[in-house]
Amino acid sequence: MLLSQRPSGQVKSTLILAHGAGAPMDSPFMENVSERLVARGVAVVRFEFPYMSARREDGRKRPPNPQAQLLAHWRVVYEQVRQQVTGPLAIGGKSMGGRMASLMADELGVDALVCLGYPFHAVGKADKPRVAHLADLKTPTLIIQGDRDPMGDRQTVAGYNLSQAIRVHWLLAANHDLKPLKASGLNHEQHLETAADEVAQFLAK
Repeated sequence: MLLSQRPSGQVKSTLILAHGAGAPMDSPFMENVSERLVARGVAVVRFEFPYMSARREDGRKRPPNPQAQLLAHWRVVYEQVRQQVTGPLAIGGKSMGGRMASLMADELGVDALVCLGYPFHAVGKADKPRVAHLADLKTPTLIIQGDRDPMGDRQTVAGYNLSQAIRVHWLLAANHDLKPLKASGLNHEQHLETAADEVAQFLAK
């Protein structure tokens, strides 16, 4: 099942947005980001991986499918959407969804890649990064990352060898969900607005 939202006016680009490991395609975060992007002229298409679709049917929580299955599902969704839309088509997602997209971006020949809270490593496992493929990534990529993200904070990510095609936009005092510390004087809404601005401007290029 695809969940598509289109701007009322001209569609500047289309973004296929995948959910993270623990929340569905219509989670508050996914809804919030999608609405903001649509307001900025970006059409957003959301979908669910098989394990999340099964959870929606019976309510039972499951771990994500094996990586090969997640990537195979990405291929199917991309081909389906590519046949339905014209113009620039980007892929991306929240956390795991974005990481799976990053593994497919060059293969699919997408126009751009957008990752919201990239899981550079598992929590507490900075010594086991998931970044080998990011060194040679050719697809223009934007990563929106909280600078205190436990899956890749600013100091840790600075030590990685990332492709020149990747730009990381850091959000002050923000966590993996792009939510800032109250002491920062910022709020989640401000960071989501900034994220949407950055993504829309990036896709417009």
